[in-house]
Amino acid sequence: MSTNLPPKLRAVIAKNWGFTTLRPMQTEAIRAVLAGKDSLVVMPTGGGKSLCYQAPALVRDGLTVVVSPLIALMKDQVDSLARNGITAVRLDSTLTTWEWNDALAAIKSGETRLVFVSPERLVNTGTSQMLREAGARTIAIDEAHCISHWGHDFRPEYRMLARLREFFPGSSVHAYTATATEQVREDIIAQLNLQDPEVHVGNFDRPNLTYRVLPQSDTIAQIREVLDRRKGEAGIVYCLRRKDVDDVAQALQKLKYRVVPYHAGMSAEERKESHDKFSAEEADIVVATIAFGMGIDRSNVRFVIHACVPKTIEHYQQETGRAGRDGLPSECLLLFSFADVMALRRIMEKSATEANSPPEFLAATKFQLDQMTHYASGAICRHRALVRHFGQVYEPENCGACDICLGDTQDVPDAVVVAQKILSCVARVNEGFGANHVIEVLRGANTETIRSRGHDKLSTYGLLKEMAKSEIRNCIFQLIGQNVLMQSDGEYPVLKLNSASWAVMKGKQTVRLIQMRSEESAKKEREREKGTLPAGSDPELFELLRQLRRQHAIRLNVPPYVIFADAVLAELARCRPTTPERMRMVSGIGDAKLRDFGESFLDAISSHSEAKALETDLPPPRDTSTASAAPSSGKMSAAKQLSFSLFREGSSLDDVIHQTKLTRTTISDHLADFIRLEKPKSIDEWVPPDVRKRVTNMAEELGTARLKPVYLALNEQVSYEMIRAVFAFMDAGRE
Repeated sequence: MSTNLPPKLRAVIAKNWGFTTLRPMQTEAIRAVLAGKDSLVVMPTGGGKSLCYQAPALVRDGLTVVVSPLIALMKDQVDSLARNGITAVRLDSTLTTWEWNDALAAIKSGETRLVFVSPERLVNTGTSQMLREAGARTIAIDEAHCISHWGHDFRPEYRMLARLREFFPGSSVHAYTATATEQVREDIIAQLNLQDPEVHVGNFDRPNLTYRVLPQSDTIAQIREVLDRRKGEAGIVYCLRRKDVDDVAQALQKLKYRVVPYHAGMSAEERKESHDKFSAEEADIVVATIAFGMGIDRSNVRFVIHACVPKTIEHYQQETGRAGRDGLPSECLLLFSFADVMALRRIMEKSATEANSPPEFLAATKFQLDQMTHYASGAICRHRALVRHFGQVYEPENCGACDICLGDTQDVPDAVVVAQKILSCVARVNEGFGANHVIEVLRGANTETIRSRGHDKLSTYGLLKEMAKSEIRNCIFQLIGQNVLMQSDGEYPVLKLNSASWAVMKGKQTVRLIQMRSEESAKKEREREKGTLPAGSDPELFELLRQLRRQHAIRLNVPPYVIFADAVLAELARCRPTTPERMRMVSGIGDAKLRDFGESFLDAISSHSEAKALETDLPPPRDTSTASAAPSSGKMSAAKQLSFSLFREGSSLDDVIHQTKLTRTTISDHLADFIRLEKPKSIDEWVPPDVRKRVTNMAEELGTARLKPVYLALNEQVSYEMIRAVFAFMDAGRE
């Protein structure tokens, strides 16, 4: 853990949360709270935002007030804190008179330093005066994007928080959110009147998530393909309408999946029942509308399926971010349909009319939907596209975790010619028809509609008769997504050309079109993918520990993940500790959890390990993202020998890549091995001296176990390959 934090706080985090290290941005965000400075923290889901305001509250004078939009979110945080041995209270409408009085007594006596409250209760009642008199000094706004009209989940009640300065003069205000573009960040700062705030923006990439986009066909069958690969694992299915939620949930229930629905049309009691069943692992799957789900909080969600198009990339980022919050591999599937896009546009237009919204607001929402459409129909790495959207740079050439990079897709042969035929057909029908009619003309359909208009006489009639309707439609959507083709608004949209359309038809601009590989080959590829558990974890023991966790959860009436996250169970199943001291070394196990659950988990681990003759008390794993791993042993491949000879000559990384025809990642690994084995006196050919010095200084503070902490601490301005080379130089004893 960073020495930039006070020893008392480091001890509190280790004792209550079981963490001995923090991410660099967590450290900076915590320091802002301790210093009483306003701040805005944008940290993707699973990045540890809550610790940034929870931990300082335990050592800083005064009360910390946490503003949260949903009762379910407040309850989850209070329950999680209790399991970590920390007293916190919430003030909401579900409390009985007795519970309310107890909460007030805890606040006024100083027994608790953390209070969770909704924006309405904080601003519209006497609650703010009571909290101010109780010594509130820190205000934390969770889900802060809700205050911005430009955000993806605007909530009018959050606008009331503009009065926080009036209610809590002298207090520091801290805004936290998982997804916010630069425009939204600026709006949050303005709406909350943050004073010279520190702004910390984390890395938006979630490398443990695999993203896929499929054309929507048989929705239930496509959902089942994921469910059947992930039997017994938790997942969320998002739908566009309440009726869709009910239909999908009922269909899956009939097929004997453990499913619950969740949408605004259900009563509060019904939604609570669904939430509680999912949280308690009595249901594996929740089917919800895209407008809901913020209160669905479960760390071991292994898949998120969008059976519809989200309204914005911010929605998509946050909703997919509910998968793999514990850091373990998880899957995100989007079933794309342009019909959904058009339906969403009509919903937006209707809502804007009913709410009498200004024209610029409707234009902004449509623009955000267009961005989401471009993402879904695009042909570039999904991780790269998402990271770029939030204004960051994505370094890897191949993410290895999306349909594009995994090879689920392939280029459409003669894509430019196909595009020219489609665009020419739109021109020949005088830009007066929709996609269905254009597809019929291109396939040479013999229908009364086509004959009556003379479209069977057009030069484009039958030009794509060898392609299926779905294939042509997919190409049309991709052209729209690439701004090479337009589609009008309205109930019956028609295809329109633009300047880019004519550039493609004249051969002055190129396009790339992709298509799915055969479903059979794609399925085989997915089945070969790495499983959820990290290497070395015993699957039987992991499942045994899950069942034990569930027994404790039922006894205590709390969600299982509040006891231990799946990532903790996976590490227990890998290192298999047999003593409290060894168990305490696992990240995420603090004193309270060791005291409450240690004995039963240690007994289960020891019994299973003895029965299966498994080695116990294994050392902590070496991080897979490390750059300090020993060079591979054994005979060196011919390609690696060539890389080494080129490096000896002082060739640059790009030169070696060009001459060997290998990937940048492979050559970067070769360079690190070369530096460790041959111990060159200088690495100036590959890393500028000033960069080497910056990396070395940061590595001395953060260590060389992982690349990412140093990458983030250097504001993501130094590439991973350079950091890896410097680490290797340090390993070689040259620093």
